Amino acid sequence: MHQHGYLFLRIILVSSLCTSTIQPSTAQDTPLTDDAFVVSDSASTTKTDSTAAYAADMLLDEPILDQSNPHAIIQQQFVNGDWRFMTPVLLCLIIGLVISIERMVVLNLAQTNVDHRLRCLRDDLQGGGVAQAMESLQSRRNPVATIFRLSLAKSQDGIAMVEKAVIAYGSVEMGKLERGLVWISLFIAIAPMLGFMGTVIGMINAFDAIEAAGDISPTLVASGIKTALLTTVAGLIVAIILQLFYNYCVAKIDHLVNDMERASIAFIDILADHFSSISSSKSGH
Repeated sequence: MHQHGYLFLRIILVSSLCTSTIQPSTAQDTPLTDDAFVVSDSASTTKTDSTAAYAADMLLDEPILDQSNPHAIIQQQFVNGDWRFMTPVLLCLIIGLVISIERMVVLNLAQTNVDHRLRCLRDDLQGGGVAQAMESLQSRRNPVATIFRLSLAKSQDGIAMVEKAVIAYGSVEMGKLERGLVWISLFIAIAPMLGFMGTVIGMINAFDAIEAAGDISPTLVASGIKTALLTTVAGLIVAIILQLFYNYCVAKIDHLVNDMERASIAFIDILADHFSSISSSKSGH
C-alpha cells in the first residue's frame, strides 16, 4: 500500500515538472509567431502606402479646375495632355484655320452674278464692240470676268480660238480656286495621327509609372490613361473643325465652277451672235 502511494506521488511530481517545462517554451514561441506576422503586415502596409502616396502626388500636381471658366479648363487639359504632343496638334489647328479663312474670303469675293455679267457683256458688245467689253471687264477681279477678258483678246483669231481660250483660262482659274485645299486636307489627316502617337507614348509612360510604383493602383492607372487619351481627343477635335471648313470650301468651289461653265457657254453664244451680226452688216453693205 505504501509502495502504491509512493508510485502515485512520483507520477504527480513528474507531471508537474513536465507542465512547468512546456509552458515557458510555448510562451516563447507565441511572441515569435506574432512578430513574424507584424513584420509581414508592416512590409505589405509600406508597399501599399508607397503606391497610395505616388498616386496622391499625381493628384496633388493637378490644380482644381474652375468649371465655370472654359478657358481655364482648356488650358489645364492642354497641360495634362503633355505640351510636347498637344503643341503640334494646336499648330495644325491654327495653320489650318488661317488657310481656311483665307480661302473662304477669296471664294466669297470670286462669286458674281452670272446673269447680270452676261447682260452687261451683251450691251457692251452691241454698244462699243470688243474694245468696250474688255474695258468694262478690266475692273472686275472674279474668275468669270477674267475668263471673258482674256478670251476676248483672242477674238481677232476667230471664234474657234476663243473657245480654246475659254477652256484654257477656265482651267487656270479653277486651279486658283482650289489653291490651299491640299494643305487643309493634310492637316485633317495629320492631326488625329499626332493625337494617336501622343496617346501611345502616354500609355507607355503610364505603364512605366505603374512599374515604378510597384503595384497597380486604380487612381494611378486612371490618371495615366486620361492623360494619354487627351491628345487623341484634341486631334479628333481639330480634324472635325477643319473638315467643316474644307467641305464648305469644296462646296463653294463646285458652285463657282458651275457658274464658270454656264457663263462660258453663254459667252461663246453671245460672241458668236456678235460676230454673225457684224458679218451680216458687212455683207449687207
